[in-house]
Amino acid sequence: MEPAARGDTGGGTSEAGARKRRPGRDHAACPGKLRREQLRPKLLLFRTPASEPRPGPQHCPGDGFSLTSKKRQRKETGSMSLFNTVRNTIVPVHKEGYPFVAAFFVASLILGWIFKPLFWIGMIFTLWCAYFFRDPERVTPQDDDLVISPADGKVSAIQMVTPPAELNLGSEPMLRISVFMNVFNCHVNRAPMRGRVVSINYRSGSFVNAELDKASEDNERNGLVIETRHGQIGVVQIAGLVARRILCWANPNEPVDAGERFGLIRFGSRLDVFLPAGAAPRVSLGQVAIAGETVIAEFASAKGPIISRRS
Repeated sequence: MEPAARGDTGGGTSEAGARKRRPGRDHAACPGKLRREQLRPKLLLFRTPASEPRPGPQHCPGDGFSLTSKKRQRKETGSMSLFNTVRNTIVPVHKEGYPFVAAFFVASLILGWIFKPLFWIGMIFTLWCAYFFRDPERVTPQDDDLVISPADGKVSAIQMVTPPAELNLGSEPMLRISVFMNVFNCHVNRAPMRGRVVSINYRSGSFVNAELDKASEDNERNGLVIETRHGQIGVVQIAGLVARRILCWANPNEPVDAGERFGLIRFGSRLDVFLPAGAAPRVSLGQVAIAGETVIAEFASAKGPIISRRS
């Protein structure tokens, strides 16, 4: 019997023949992938056993990286989701509050240098100051028949009264809806209706508790008259017991949109809205209003005042 030819794959026992008998791997189907033999040993944990069916129509030697990639992707997605949640929870501080927050923080450092526990007390007030000057986004209904709350706080008065003389709205009683802001409410003020600013009138006065009814006449205040589709309305910023500064960014003859920011009152105050005939209240005494979102009155409606139940 003649010996098998060199390199014969039929029955030769040479090493070259054995190598040639081993099934080859087609790496052309997965360009750029490393051979499995070149991977580090720990990556072999991701090899699918030969006895188990391989998922998908085609499996490349480099697919062991897919599980790691998915884990990394889930981890990154979770981190971004947490970051977005924190970012959406933290409300930005209005620029008018930056000097006050900085002053509270510096005072905390000085107090902490004198007596360490005072630092933490000062930091509590610093955080409160940042919270006081928060300026969140609001979703405002765009309807010329609706009157939107100009301030965050509690509805403290709904009555027919004569508007302040400086507003030049006449001597006939008008519907007045008052919103009282305590020191924990957001103090950024927003326009209650769309229109044009006719006039702005400032009047000095005292600083009694803004929740009292006489605050509308005695306290320092700043009044805006806005020409709207339903006539002229009055919006009055009233200083409170600890408020010492009324800010107004609006200017006469400028247009304003419902929910647009027009001012701010520092540290406790009240806003009065004076509405002409045809407006019906849509809030009740003691109700909590949200500036730029809560509908406090409505024009051109056949419905009368709403009836509320306290529970």
